[in-house]
Amino acid sequence: MTEFAFTCTGVRADAYAAGPTLVFRLRITAAGGARVHAIALRCQIRIEPARRGYGATEAEGLTDLFGERSRWGNTLQPVQFAHVSVMVPSFTGETETDLVVPCTYDMDIAATRYFEALAEGEVPLLMLFSGTAFTGDAGFRVEPVPWDREAPYRMPVAVWREMVEQHFPGCGWLRLPRDTMDELLAFRSRHALASWEATVRALLDAADPPQPPGPVRLGAVLPRLTERAAP
Repeated sequence: MTEFAFTCTGVRADAYAAGPTLVFRLRITAAGGARVHAIALRCQIRIEPARRGYGATEAEGLTDLFGERSRWGNTLQPVQFAHVSVMVPSFTGETETDLVVPCTYDMDIAATRYFEALAEGEVPLLMLFSGTAFTGDAGFRVEPVPWDREAPYRMPVAVWREMVEQHFPGCGWLRLPRDTMDELLAFRSRHALASWEATVRALLDAADPPQPPGPVRLGAVLPRLTERAAP
């Protein structure tokens, strides 16, 4: 069988995609300069959280995923990020191709919550490959891509944040059940509110109204006897 090796050489946020999308650049090498007609490649990407350190603020943001830091020895397990496929065209010996990974800003997804908790640094990823290769100098030979092919990659957190800002600048994302959305829409219509932000703000203000100012202390207004009053 042909020996394949995979390396991730970089990642970028796709500025022209309809939704949040990362594009990983893969280098694929076929040992001995073998002729490869095509590869139907599958790639599972997972986060390896135990392969980096975390500050106090980051640890607090990761509590809902992994629990208290004292438990991380048992709970800091890999997190599934993506499972994508790509058709690699013909090459001899070595080639590079893009691996397009659609993403989500859904905070119910574990990978998204992990990314959002990180302030800076890198995300330790592991890419696991499989698939079918069509090889041979004369005719076609069909062979599997071995399941043990993998490639580690440390993705800058800044790339994830850039991708999110392209599609949700300065915003967050919240998913609600349909019946809750219907009630919010009815509330917005009844009060003629101009936006969802105004709707949520009205509800927050109603739940926690601003406190009236306390009694004015005379000493806070009049100067003390030892102070000089302005002429």
